[in-house]
Amino acid sequence: MIVTDIKTYICHCYRTNWVFCRVETDSGIYGVGEATLEYRELTVAQAILELKRYLVGKNPHDIEAFWHDTYRDAYWRGGPVLMSALSAVEMALWDIKGKDLGVPVYQLLGGKVRDRIPCYANGWFAPAKRPDEFAAKAKETVTAGFKGLKWDPFGSAWQTINKKELTASIQCVEAVVDAVGDEVEILIEGHGRFNVPTAIRIAKELERFNILWFEEPLPPDNKEGLAELRRKVNVPIAAGERLYSRYEFREFFRLGCADFIQPDVSHAGGIMELRKIAAMAECHHIPFCPHNPSGPVANAATLQLAACTPNFAFIETMSSDVPWRSEISTEQVKIEDGCMLIPDKPGLGVDIIPDAIGNHPYTPKDLRHYRGDLTDIRPKEAKSIVSE
Repeated sequence: MIVTDIKTYICHCYRTNWVFCRVETDSGIYGVGEATLEYRELTVAQAILELKRYLVGKNPHDIEAFWHDTYRDAYWRGGPVLMSALSAVEMALWDIKGKDLGVPVYQLLGGKVRDRIPCYANGWFAPAKRPDEFAAKAKETVTAGFKGLKWDPFGSAWQTINKKELTASIQCVEAVVDAVGDEVEILIEGHGRFNVPTAIRIAKELERFNILWFEEPLPPDNKEGLAELRRKVNVPIAAGERLYSRYEFREFFRLGCADFIQPDVSHAGGIMELRKIAAMAECHHIPFCPHNPSGPVANAATLQLAACTPNFAFIETMSSDVPWRSEISTEQVKIEDGCMLIPDKPGLGVDIIPDAIGNHPYTPKDLRHYRGDLTDIRPKEAKSIVSE
């Protein structure tokens, strides 16, 4: 078996654009991957195509050799574009290997340690603006079976937050906590917003809510600041979605930056790279909780890791999504008792439908995090969390 081609597909999904690839072989077996690099979708799609010369004519089973040679030969190595492109193609090669051998990818990585993984909801809040609206959406989400809720209550704040804005943010957290009770985990998203003293101030306000974690409170390029913050506050810190290989995580672990780590399978090098990062975390007794707000292929790959990684603790789901997600893929997510079930199909267990993707062409989108419209993440006709 040899690789004959790599193709890319971009699908508009309202808040961003999903980026998929398909690696084809002369046997008729193909694999799919995802590199949804928000707001740089055209760039990463081109980067995927530039990897063709490393793969066409090669054996798709030689995944480690492909990864090593591609990373070695990237003189300007690392960074989100190269690593996202590499992630998508690596993911597709694992899909091919699993299909060719007739087993799920997790069987190739040591087999199952679980058949389901606790799941927390993201996106459940759309389009709430006021604390009472967040509270109502939270009740709906918990009624639907979710036992963890993540959101960013900080409006359009950047670096600092004034007293009035902070009060409003904490009132939002309080309204959700009061609405869902003590049995639901609360995860507060920071989106890399704040400077060190502001993050400390916010974290101290959050202490009384017994949150599971405060996520990415600082910009991702300040590991020392994150470690300093963690030493000074009494809430757990989660971070790592914008680190792009095991080499960046080495310093992250050495400094003691976080209590939970969150590499993204679409950006940090793919399935095996996340497996290696998870092993590094396991040596530090740190839970592994990958960032996972992307499309159906990334979700499928993350589920394969959930199946075989002992310190995998929680999986994220973008619970409110575009109505056509089920049209452009064969994804069949199943959630029971607050857990996402792990499928047993060969490979990644999911496929994309190129003709349907063509009905939702690339649409440029800009980052909304600091504009005040963060909760505008889905079209009005999108399904409710209750129907998940």
